Amino acid sequence: MNLPLSLPNLLTSLRIFLIPVLVLCFYLLPLDLRYLASAFIFSVASLTDWLDGYLARRMGQMTPFGAFLDPVADKLLVAVALILLVEAHASALLAIPALVIVGREIVVSALREWMSTHSDRSGVRVSMVAKVKTGFQMTAIIVLLAQGPDLSAPLVILGYLLLYIAAGLTLWSMWQYLLIAWPDLSSGMQKPKK
Repeated sequence: MNLPLSLPNLLTSLRIFLIPVLVLCFYLLPLDLRYLASAFIFSVASLTDWLDGYLARRMGQMTPFGAFLDPVADKLLVAVALILLVEAHASALLAIPALVIVGREIVVSALREWMSTHSDRSGVRVSMVAKVKTGFQMTAIIVLLAQGPDLSAPLVILGYLLLYIAAGLTLWSMWQYLLIAWPDLSSGMQKPKK
């Protein structure tokens, strides 16, 4: 198997590589270093998300492999970070928006897969609401990773607020995707497209 090597694909691969590094830092570093190091690693990984897409478009290096790998890397990074935070905070206040965000990713991924085989539509494109949601989500995770689980700290309160805004935008963007797909989803039994 010959994987297409390009700078954007290497950056996406770096994002995946940083996931176990994030987990190891979160659990193995002393408490005084754990949170800031984890926030730094997540920040670097988040920047590669923006940079790989920018470079792929700018350098004309958009590939099917990159189009597949980029959202996988994003979803893995966010899901792992949210799992770490839910475990560290041990709070339903954090678990609820985390479940909404991860649940939405599963629904939209399944919807995209279904649309690719059962619909004449080319798929579901990323909406502006989803992009804004990603900004709030990444910022919230960075803030919460950096601070640690001190519910009285102003930064933790800010992180929770940003995560709830991200969860609200998550539901809104999922609703938009479902509305786009609804004509195909509600049309009864369909044969897979050829």
